[in-house]
Amino acid sequence: MSQEQPIRPKEPVKYGDVFEVSGELADKPVAPEDAKMMQAEETRVFGHTQKGGPAAVMQSAATTNIRGGFVHRGDKTELAAERGVTVEQTVPPSTVTTEFVGGQVVGQHVEPRRVVAGARTDEEALQSSITIGEALEAAVKTAGNKPVDQSDAAAIQAAEMRASGTNVIPLAGIAASAQSAADHNATVDRDERKIKLADILTCLICFRTGWVIRVQRGTVTRQDAEGVVSAEMRNNPKLCTHPGGVAASLTAAARLNERVDI
Repeated sequence: MSQEQPIRPKEPVKYGDVFEVSGELADKPVAPEDAKMMQAEETRVFGHTQKGGPAAVMQSAATTNIRGGFVHRGDKTELAAERGVTVEQTVPPSTVTTEFVGGQVVGQHVEPRRVVAGARTDEEALQSSITIGEALEAAVKTAGNKPVDQSDAAAIQAAEMRASGTNVIPLAGIAASAQSAADHNATVDRDERKIKLADILTCLICFRTGWVIRVQRGTVTRQDAEGVVSAEMRNNPKLCTHPGGVAASLTAAARLNERVDI
């Protein structure tokens, strides 16, 4: 009795199938050299590849594509070659690691500030948490070049209200600035002339005092993240959030805060 031949997939595994990416990259098959580059980057930053991380996902997808005959060993996606496959790490009060392929975010990991070992007081636990302001600062790294639109303005407004514990939006606050940016961008055709998220969120340091007036609201909770996600989705024509954007950053922060029992 002859052995059955494995069924070859009819379609390649594309970036849009395994990551929340858009545009040209979403339609590109994951290539083996892309996976190798991400593996090298993760090893450079972490000392090893991350279990279940972007490099592992890309390797699995590339292997499937090789077996299906859609790509060959040594193939590289043009976008990945031109714009790079990188892992970048920034250390504000929290460590934020972001992984990119072709300039788009394919993975993000946030580590809260570490507290000295031993019995933790409530104050130490609070200090180890990620605040709403810090989560928004992380979004500068992951989506800073994104032109501000109405979904961003709504998400920032929801975040500012939760951080301050009030429904009043300051005329000089970042939510007001984000709304003005969204209104301006709606009248501009070329992205390079639009106001970016980084232009708005890098002003956070100017407002940080106001953000910590009520520290218990400044710490990102699951409810905070859900509120911001809802605001961003309601104001997005596609009813989704932007990868690495405001809602995504608060969601990642809320998950980390739950892990340290905030």
